[in-house]
Amino acid sequence: MGAELAPAAPVPLPLRPVSAAAAESLWPDLALPSDRQAFLQAINHSLTYLGTPKAAADYDQYPVPAITRDRVWHSLQRLRQLVTESPSDQAFQAALRQEFVLYESIGADGAGTVAYTGYFEPQFQASPVPTAEYRYPLYLRPPTLETWPLPHPTRLELEGADGLGGSQGPLAGLELVWFADRLEAFLVQVQGSAKLQLTDGRIMSVGYAGRTEYPYTSIGRALVNDGKIRAEDLSLPNLLAYFAAHPADLDQYLPQNERFIFFRESSGGPPTGSLSVPVTAGYSIATDKSLLPPGAIAVIQVPLPQPTPQGDWTEQPTTRLVLDQDTGGAILGPGRVDLFVGSGPQAGELAGRIHTPGRLYYLMLRP
Repeated sequence: MGAELAPAAPVPLPLRPVSAAAAESLWPDLALPSDRQAFLQAINHSLTYLGTPKAAADYDQYPVPAITRDRVWHSLQRLRQLVTESPSDQAFQAALRQEFVLYESIGADGAGTVAYTGYFEPQFQASPVPTAEYRYPLYLRPPTLETWPLPHPTRLELEGADGLGGSQGPLAGLELVWFADRLEAFLVQVQGSAKLQLTDGRIMSVGYAGRTEYPYTSIGRALVNDGKIRAEDLSLPNLLAYFAAHPADLDQYLPQNERFIFFRESSGGPPTGSLSVPVTAGYSIATDKSLLPPGAIAVIQVPLPQPTPQGDWTEQPTTRLVLDQDTGGAILGPGRVDLFVGSGPQAGELAGRIHTPGRLYYLMLRP
């Protein structure tokens, strides 16, 4: 007889309970949200999602047995009541300590280390028709995408090295709008949504409508690996500055992200996350929804960039209640969080500066 195979090691659960003693260091930092109305609206969006058949299916597959859709629902209801009625931070914290427990993400290393990034809704100029200036399209979802054979065409195969070849292949006729700047069109693909000021005076919102089946590849990380940008200098402003100085390198680096994103015209208002509800600036995060509880109350603990009156940036240790309402192609495993920070150029500058380790917790009513 052959040697018996050793049993496979059990896969660790993505969340673990936080002891009462360890939680004592967190409760004093959980102040009432600075914008109660925005936070209450974010809670309501999670409750809307939890009432859908999609939420029922998502929680049927959720790997942590103690965290159910019903428990998340009641936790959100009670938190909404506390945020509405608590007269002070002290009263709020006392109620949380008495009624809730914490779970911590095991992180990327099993010890709770979580890598934080930021994302935003960009605002750009675009044209509803191609012109000599506006040449780089966003594309509608191909109607036959579900039947495309695997592997799907790569970014290089779909649009060419220079980004102008889409009209020669399966994307012909699917152009939605055109950009003057190829990198801007690419960044909309990375973010998944945008508000566009069109050359005819209209404002258009575009949102995610599908993608090809490739992993996300960071062009910023590729620049670091090639020694073009130092790892400690990697930020969206520095990425933009690099390609402004070396525009020919776009043909080399953009095709390295083989994943291609398709769009639809959306109704405006805030962008919609993967739970099909709006995301709220400062109060919505994106995580791996196969591992972390969709729609649930989370606590981020991370140093966040803050602008100074002198025009510089500093880091502010931040512990904040948020809602887990989105995901992303690069957000995989229990050790990744993307914080939604808003719309427009200022949000973009803030998002581009968030590359920081921290911790991640979830708040649940006591069973």
